[in-house]
Amino acid sequence: MEKKQLPVETDPEKLVNYIKDDSEYPDWLWTLNTGKPPRIEDLDPNTKQYWIRVRAAGMRRNNKLRSMRKF
Repeated sequence: MEKKQLPVETDPEKLVNYIKDDSEYPDWLWTLNTGKPPRIEDLDPNTKQYWIRVRAAGMRRNNKLRSMRKF
């Protein structure tokens, strides 16, 4: 499954008529993380997000090992 590349809008008419000023959008929109997610080592082990990531990493590891096993 390939990552979809969303095109950047360059049409001046749309940019002027349909995109609003920054003040028209909610404040939380500008604080969203758009970069890479934090590493597992940087997360607090007392959070649910940490354990979800650990579980997902373990499942990926087990699936990789299972796929390499001979019949």
